[in-house]
Amino acid sequence: MNTATDISTTTADPARAERRASRSFDWSAIEASLDARGNAVLPQVLSAAQCGQIAALYSRDDCFRSRIVMARHNFGRGEYKYFAYPLPPLLHKLRHALYPYLAPIANRWNAQMGLDVRYPLELAAFLDECHRAGQTRPTPLILEYGAGDYNCLHQDLYGEHVFPLQMAILLSQPGRDFEGGEFVMTETASSGQHAEVIALEQGDAVLFTVNQRPAAGKRGGTRKVVMRHGVSQIRSGKRHTLGLIFHDAR
Repeated sequence: MNTATDISTTTADPARAERRASRSFDWSAIEASLDARGNAVLPQVLSAAQCGQIAALYSRDDCFRSRIVMARHNFGRGEYKYFAYPLPPLLHKLRHALYPYLAPIANRWNAQMGLDVRYPLELAAFLDECHRAGQTRPTPLILEYGAGDYNCLHQDLYGEHVFPLQMAILLSQPGRDFEGGEFVMTETASSGQHAEVIALEQGDAVLFTVNQRPAAGKRGGTRKVVMRHGVSQIRSGKRHTLGLIFHDAR
């Protein structure tokens, strides 16, 4: 039985998740948070049952294209797996449902920063651009951390075509499944550095900046803020996270 059948026949209903992502959130508030802080939390994007079903996929090999052991690359400690195409329907629908809300923000940000790149308003058209440039490998992934594991601050770039926003959904419950393992973002600008710890519960998602965003300059105009993200050390238990990146990899 293939992964697509497994997901679509469980309680992780793709159509319900798509409706939840596209209609149940205050996108004006989300946009304001992204502008001000470079991130925004979307509560309960997935149910506990959906989180458990997605996390359970990690033990399988047939739905992933590769496995990365982070210590081998000095990325931290822990591991993750990239999904293969076709993505499970739930992930496919979430990715396509969210992108049209994010593309206008990405285009406005690029205009404010004086960048010429503009993004199509539908994900399929943007992925076509990625694939024509040789970025054909899917980037959605599941990360698995155990006690002592962590993720160094980094940016998920993968090639020339980079969509400036991405999402992480916490699949495990803090305090029950694991301790520690906070999601961390840093920003660096000419005015200095800043770090923020973002609290998430199981099923919550954080939208965040991939590499850079615009911010108001102290003397007017716009400055560029460089963003990175990571995960603090897991003190105990096991933590799973779903990552949704909108550009594909070379």
